[in-house]
Amino acid sequence: MFDYRKFVTITVQCLLLLNLFSHNVAAEDHPSKIFKAGVSAVDVTPIQLPVVVNGYFTERTVNRITDRLMSRAVVLDDGQTRIAIAIVDNLMIPRVLLDDVKQMVEEATGIPENRILISATHTHTAASVMACLGSGTDKNYTQFLPGQIAKSIIQANQKLTPAKIGWTVIQDSKHTNCRRWIFRPDHLQKDPFGNKNVRAHMHPGYNSPKHIGPSGPEDPDLSFLAIKTTDGKLLSVLGNYAFHFYGSSHISADACGLFGSKFESLLKKENIHPDYVGILSQGTSGDIMWMDYGQPAVKRDLNLYSEELAKVAFSGFQKIKFHDWVPLAMAEQKIKLGKRIPNAERLKWSKEKFQQLGNKLPKSQADIYAREQIYLYNDPEAELKLQAVRIGDLGITAIPNEVYAITGLKLKAQSPFKTTFNIELANGAQGYIPPPEQHFLGGYTTWPARTAGLEVQAEPKIVEALLSLLEKVADKPRRKVNISETPYSKAVKNSKPVAYWRFEELSDYQAIDQLHDHAGAFEQGVARYLPGPQAKGISTGLRGNRAAHFAGGRMKTEIKELDDTYSVEFWFWNGLPHKVRPVTGYLFSRGKEGDTTAAGDHLGIGGTYQNNAPGKLIFFNGNKANQLLIGKTDLKLKTWNHVVLVRKGNQVSVYLNGNETPEISGEIKITYPSNSSTIFIGGRCDHFANFEGKIDEVAIYNRVLTSKETSGHFKQSGMIKPKLVKHQLKKKRLSLTHNRFHQ
Repeated sequence: MFDYRKFVTITVQCLLLLNLFSHNVAAEDHPSKIFKAGVSAVDVTPIQLPVVVNGYFTERTVNRITDRLMSRAVVLDDGQTRIAIAIVDNLMIPRVLLDDVKQMVEEATGIPENRILISATHTHTAASVMACLGSGTDKNYTQFLPGQIAKSIIQANQKLTPAKIGWTVIQDSKHTNCRRWIFRPDHLQKDPFGNKNVRAHMHPGYNSPKHIGPSGPEDPDLSFLAIKTTDGKLLSVLGNYAFHFYGSSHISADACGLFGSKFESLLKKENIHPDYVGILSQGTSGDIMWMDYGQPAVKRDLNLYSEELAKVAFSGFQKIKFHDWVPLAMAEQKIKLGKRIPNAERLKWSKEKFQQLGNKLPKSQADIYAREQIYLYNDPEAELKLQAVRIGDLGITAIPNEVYAITGLKLKAQSPFKTTFNIELANGAQGYIPPPEQHFLGGYTTWPARTAGLEVQAEPKIVEALLSLLEKVADKPRRKVNISETPYSKAVKNSKPVAYWRFEELSDYQAIDQLHDHAGAFEQGVARYLPGPQAKGISTGLRGNRAAHFAGGRMKTEIKELDDTYSVEFWFWNGLPHKVRPVTGYLFSRGKEGDTTAAGDHLGIGGTYQNNAPGKLIFFNGNKANQLLIGKTDLKLKTWNHVVLVRKGNQVSVYLNGNETPEISGEIKITYPSNSSTIFIGGRCDHFANFEGKIDEVAIYNRVLTSKETSGHFKQSGMIKPKLVKHQLKKKRLSLTHNRFHQ
């Protein structure tokens, strides 16, 4: 049996001998204000084939190599601090293996373990060094890889040379998209334990009729730093982008491996240093991939995809400002988190299946996840190693395994550094780490296993720890998340609402009132930070206007200032076809929580209950009074609309998309209790037919909002009125012809 620890010891000794002629950081008297960098790339392609490959539900073996796997390393030195970053072509690497590598490097170079960052690229076509789901490890490769990673860092350290450095970030939304989509409520799926609770799942298929939309935002930042020698030769680029992986049939470094050579091909040969190493690290991509499932499929391959990424990066590279010297800093923290261990019933089920499985590898999802419950039960706690790096005014965070794009956006929005990027799959592997609200939506990236086993509150704890580390290396506090004013928001505020929620929240379950103290509470079943109306007059900040996506939950609040004269204004985007259920969905409700009679004011979209109501706005006042007002316009699916509801005593008016003529107008009696102050957004007071889609920019007034004001607000948004559907255009033309005939 191969002795892995003995192998590590021998490797360290060999590397120490190799390093005799290099500068030892502990012994060197650093001259101040001289910035140095060294880079290296070491081949980590398997020597023995076939190899075990993980990354899917079941184990595969591969016996063909498409392109080489590498460990690419950068060592930086500002004269006082030396740090190392290595990016390795592998799916994910367990912390115990990486800790051994860091020990080897520290002994060989003097670079402290806590100043070494090692991350995997997440290629799904590399030999397995971590068992997960139905896959085991390739034992030969597990013994081979550590020494090669260490060698790449040690060689980079040996090649330190005076250098200059710069960085930038380019927006590239073409090559990254959310792959996790929300199912329609009539198409819920089962989890591996037999529960029909999956509201969100990965890879819905292009233009899927069973899905509503993405469950989270993407991070379009293609960030990278570039290093040149003092005579202007490009030594390295280290990019960072969230795309998960592209895919290959055989052993391949995937797009992260091809990026460097594609970037190099765009440069003039005389501007490239002989030691040039191009690197692409994986950004926060747990719910991300390159496919855009909201559009028809496009023809693209790994080679073309990598080439396109390199071209985007090159456009930014040409604008980089290089610095002769920048300060370096690095901080590390270990945090302990619990795992979601099975309850007694699930554990009993798991043990029975595990016994039936015997020594065979699991093949079915039920068998795979039964075995995973045993692993979680026997190892109920995890220790994570988190890091933050400072390179001048650039911040970098390092996170073990796959966090969602919204987690990366939280870090970027609050980082004390103007530019920050996040390297995931770093310093260990703890599976998917969803935000708390995403756990409720379910799906593969939340199912408890070694690939997604941490406690529900793991993500906010990780974010808080990383922000504290960023503050430490920056020596200044984190930034507040400020929401930019827009022409639309200014127009709304000038009309003096009593409450105004813009739904720009990145986290927590609280909806923040921008004007007063009417905090709203999001229920489970609401996703955050999805794209909202994107017209010039309503978009805000670098990421554009943001909205909440309601997928079974509501936002609840109390407004005590309301009497029987009030107005409600907001934007909505309906994702549910109009013939799926009796009422497509309720957008706004005023009534008593849980009232089975639904006494109150309820604005929604009609369904199959009334023949003339599907796809039109409706206003309903409860089951006992049973009065219903129906609008005239057929609302186009998955289109943003602006709506204003006005109640003045028994008179109700509803305005749509800036039209001064009401969409709905009529008398309908008040049925909500006197002094009723409970308001619901995205659902009715009794939870019947909760809305399925996005809502944004909700304002409530304790007065009548006039038709001119509603029209003025819509104009300030810059939005274009949705086009009428065909039969409405026909009706309009007939009406115009009729009018001309009688004139």
